[in-house]
Amino acid sequence: MKLHELAPNEGAVKEKRRVGRGIGSGLGKTCGKGHKGQKTRSGDRRLPSWFEGGQTPLHKRVPKRGFRPINRVEYAVVNLKTLERYFEAGQEITPELLLQRGLVKKGMPVKVLGDGELTKPLRVRAHAFSVSARQKIEALGGTCEEIK
Repeated sequence: MKLHELAPNEGAVKEKRRVGRGIGSGLGKTCGKGHKGQKTRSGDRRLPSWFEGGQTPLHKRVPKRGFRPINRVEYAVVNLKTLERYFEAGQEITPELLLQRGLVKKGMPVKVLGDGELTKPLRVRAHAFSVSARQKIEALGGTCEEIK
């Protein structure tokens, strides 16, 4: 094989589109852009992605419902099945310990939920408890202490 024999694969190279070169080319006059309108003009067309051509945009057509309270507390959630798996009987569980073990995110108050079964008594300190979690922990002789 010689240098002058090198060629790209069949169909790998597309021919350049030559527009505005007469009727016979198939891309004469309007150059394949149709008649009038913003997309037929030359130059800048910087429009936001949500622009709908002047039609009332979707975010204004959709009804607005509900609200989010400004003083809502977002909790890092821990289930009883997680406590059962990672801690031994009688151990004191605090938000700092949960953070250290990677079970909750930093800077969030902790809430314990009652999903799963508990088989050993635990001393749990958290910012909030669900009713079922509190019942299950105290039924086994464990304690629930709320942190303010």
